[in-house]
Amino acid sequence: MAVKKEYCDCLNTVKPVRDALDVINGKWKLPIIISVGVGNDRFTDIQDSIPGITPKVLAKELKDLEQHRLIKRHIVEEYPVKISYKLEPYADTLTPIIYALKDWGLNHRAKILERDKSSTG
Repeated sequence: MAVKKEYCDCLNTVKPVRDALDVINGKWKLPIIISVGVGNDRFTDIQDSIPGITPKVLAKELKDLEQHRLIKRHIVEEYPVKISYKLEPYADTLTPIIYALKDWGLNHRAKILERDKSSTG
């Protein structure tokens, strides 16, 4: 019976983690969230702040983030039409996760570099 319980406990952790990663997974989603979060609200500003992203990919990723209710698209009906993007309040729940990943990444990079120095020195 213990094996079955451990398996269920594992699945109960893995499933929501996979759900979360499905939302922020990929090369572009976190940079877009961060870019919009620091104030880039126009499509071209977002694109200019993320080296290498194409307009087609940016448009697709913005739509995906909008479906997940992380980004809101605002349309101002004047001439010319203005479209801007803002983070939804729900996106604020990602802030501690992003900073935790940043800290982990910095620590991991230092650990790997430390190991590389000790093996070559």
